[in-house]
Amino acid sequence: MADVKKIAVIAGDGIGPEVVAEAQKVIAKTEEVFGYRFEFEYGLFGGIAIDQRGTPLPEDTLAMCKNADAVLLGAVGGPQWDNNPKELRPETGLLGIRKALGLFSNIRPAVVFDCLKDASTLKPEVLEGTDLIVVRELTGGIYFGEKLRREGPNGQEAVDTCVYSVMEVERIARQAFEIARTRRKKLASVDKANVLETSRLWRETVIRVAEDYPDVELEHVLVDNCAMQLLRRPSSFDVIVTENMFGDILSDEAAMLTGSIGMLSSASLGEGSYGLYEPVHGSAPDIAGQGIANPVATILSVALMYRLTFGYHDAADAIELAVKEVLDAGHRTKDIAVDKNKSIGTEAMGDLIVAAIRKLQGN
Repeated sequence: MADVKKIAVIAGDGIGPEVVAEAQKVIAKTEEVFGYRFEFEYGLFGGIAIDQRGTPLPEDTLAMCKNADAVLLGAVGGPQWDNNPKELRPETGLLGIRKALGLFSNIRPAVVFDCLKDASTLKPEVLEGTDLIVVRELTGGIYFGEKLRREGPNGQEAVDTCVYSVMEVERIARQAFEIARTRRKKLASVDKANVLETSRLWRETVIRVAEDYPDVELEHVLVDNCAMQLLRRPSSFDVIVTENMFGDILSDEAAMLTGSIGMLSSASLGEGSYGLYEPVHGSAPDIAGQGIANPVATILSVALMYRLTFGYHDAADAIELAVKEVLDAGHRTKDIAVDKNKSIGTEAMGDLIVAAIRKLQGN
């Protein structure tokens, strides 16, 4: 019998609890079909934690995550916390948990399903063959640099400092090269080396690391050009590696290639197999409680968890095939439906994916 794996479940805010509930239904089905065993613990995080505990990242939630084998996160944030001081914002909790858990990389796949080409704003022929991964450095750069406000000669000034070390760049570069080796052996390193000193250090380090990966084709792309090429020739990219802020922006752009940000999963990884898994989308407070959120990104995040943390490739394949089968059959949540009147709800999509897993595995 398989060992029991501990998953820390953080539903979060907005649509987070709705999509996490569907992901847990999928987990339950894979337990039944494949014999894997999971134990869940639940914690508060984000806006709901601010309201109930006075902090976005309670100590007991962090301890729970450290004691788990993996973390499943829904989404955090909402307009009611937008004007809070920095220490009482949900985003501060996100930065804090990544740092505390040593999660230095964010893996964001962007795959265009053939049946969803019409859901994208780009022409189908441009999207043909798009299957890429953005590897984003997660704990360095401008998001974690020194921040200050001061009086200047022209009034108040704000300063955000961007800092990167060779170690930070090298470890994310090596991870990206290793991922590229398992795919089409192409890596695009994205920077702004024509302007920024941190980017020049980034490029120098990536070039040095590339010497250990002669089988991987390395391309250097300036971030503004990469943003353009993602819309012009997305299928030419295999793996993209870049720094924190560039990766935040480019991975959201890549998400829209798929037709909806509700389709994109993500994994935040550190050393070893431990990871935090969450959909790329936010808490979508405008549709929270309506039962129309797309749970696919969260469900595909479970597949990533199985693949990257637990090594349960059979269950990961089953989830991904089930999602494809449901989409190929024409089932759509509102965000990806051409005819919004024929869309299905969050629970219905989860139920169909669970049924497809059962059917594919003969259970």
